[in-house]
Amino acid sequence: ALMASKSTSTVLIIGESGTGKELFARAIHNHSQRSENPFIAVNCAAIPDNLLESELFGYEEGAFTGAKKGGNLGKFELADKGTIFLDEIGDMSLHLQAKLLRVLQEKELNKIGSNSNKLIDVRVIAATNKNLESMVSNGLFREDLFYRLNVIPINLPSLRERKEDIPLLIDFMVKEYARKLNKDVEYVDESVIDTLIKYRWPGNIRELQNIIEYSVNMSSSNRITKDLLPSKIKRKTTEQVYVETEDIETLDELERREIIKALNKYKGYKKDKDLVAKALGISRATLYRKLDKYNIISK
Repeated sequence: ALMASKSTSTVLIIGESGTGKELFARAIHNHSQRSENPFIAVNCAAIPDNLLESELFGYEEGAFTGAKKGGNLGKFELADKGTIFLDEIGDMSLHLQAKLLRVLQEKELNKIGSNSNKLIDVRVIAATNKNLESMVSNGLFREDLFYRLNVIPINLPSLRERKEDIPLLIDFMVKEYARKLNKDVEYVDESVIDTLIKYRWPGNIRELQNIIEYSVNMSSSNRITKDLLPSKIKRKTTEQVYVETEDIETLDELERREIIKALNKYKGYKKDKDLVAKALGISRATLYRKLDKYNIISK
């Protein structure tokens, strides 16, 4: 990312939701020669497609019903001499992809309702949590635009792939939220760090921020203890440890155990074999075949 900041080439940041894609985009801009100029962020998934075009490229007065008097500057014009960050680029329609490709290739944009093009100087950083190559194969994303965006790809790993960073992130976030919330929290118990390292983090760093902010809010002393963590984190961690430590049974062992369990449940009933077969979702003939296979003696 630091090397990319010294370039003017397009950057594509790839990573799951919550891995810090916009943070990296801002860092690239802040370390570039464009740092004194605007950084404009646009979430392509948050704006309806029919509005996104005017949002990105602007429009002239009278371009459509309800168009603002004097027209409107688009995000690309606002980002002139600076950087535009296009988040969730994979959600952009094919129609807008074509317009974006033209802007990237020609360095000029055409406002809605305008008869002329305007030259612009904007550095583009795009981000996605989708597999754009797969989308290209399925005709959902333009191949020419993909290659135009993917000049400098940066892959951000999920938090579960970089667990060694968790103690560092916790330390930084605790100080940050203690200052913001005016709380005297300085320490984090080892049991808290252990629990958070074991957690799977589906929401990545954004979820970790949420947990630390919650814990700092809940603390009435200068430390965060395990009891301050949300119950969801403690429960999920316990479940995960159980899954990881529990021995895996073969399917045959599992099937044999369930057959014996069903036989014990219905023994003493008149039509016990019919009930067992029904409970297991198999026919009576299949049940007898499995009793023979697993050498289960049943009276």
